Amino acid sequence: MARGCLCCLKYMMFLFNLIFWALCWVGHLTKTDLRENGGTLVHTSHARSKGSAGQLCGCGLLGVGIWLSVSQGNFATFSPSFPSLSAANLVIAIGTIVMVTGFLGCLGAIKENKCLLLSFFIVLLIILLAELILLILFFVYMDKVNENAKKDLKEGLLLYNTENNVGLKNAWNIIQAEMRCCGVTDYTDWYPVLGENTVPDRCCMENSQGCGRNTTTPLWRTGCYEKVKTWFDDNKHVLGTVGMCILIMQILGMAFSMTLFQHIHRTGKKYDA
Repeated sequence: MARGCLCCLKYMMFLFNLIFWALCWVGHLTKTDLRENGGTLVHTSHARSKGSAGQLCGCGLLGVGIWLSVSQGNFATFSPSFPSLSAANLVIAIGTIVMVTGFLGCLGAIKENKCLLLSFFIVLLIILLAELILLILFFVYMDKVNENAKKDLKEGLLLYNTENNVGLKNAWNIIQAEMRCCGVTDYTDWYPVLGENTVPDRCCMENSQGCGRNTTTPLWRTGCYEKVKTWFDDNKHVLGTVGMCILIMQILGMAFSMTLFQHIHRTGKKYDA
């Protein structure tokens, strides 16, 4: 009976990590797509990583992050106060966490190692607590966050045409074209940067070279900050669903790991399956 329960827990734990990998597989596919479109990364082998699903997902995310970091371009940070807070660095950090967590979970379950299972539980608990603390702080200080974010983004505009900031320039061009917005709060945010009545060409409703210097050209007048806030508001149900799925997965992972840990601790020995 004990043998059957332990085997069941072990494979449920492994299945959890397999599902975790499947949901994150997009990172691996994205890295592959980037490589096919001119990236320089080496494709990660799936066949050699059956026992480390979360680790494979982490490798994929790490690959994307490194590719973004090397190529920079469109994914630089918008914030001069937090130069390390770029899309590339965030993806690298997430990939590292996913890889370590997946490694601990898979190896701990298959080897029935109490130390690894406990480490897996602690890592998930720390991540969960950090998420809750950040979420609470965000809602408590939402007004201050909005104010400081706008101020910091406006300061970042001053780097638009400076050397070694091509990534920031491309990022602003892309977001303004895609979201049909201009500046942080409105198009006048560009005047101290580019000159009176001058905005980037991507602020024009009909984009053409030099259109931002033409005072008669129709411009997108809504600020990008408000556009982004509107996008989050319109997609809050989807984002909430994704957040709940992540929360459930974390809780399940903690439950499986601690149950398996306690079962191994009570039996005092390991069973081979």
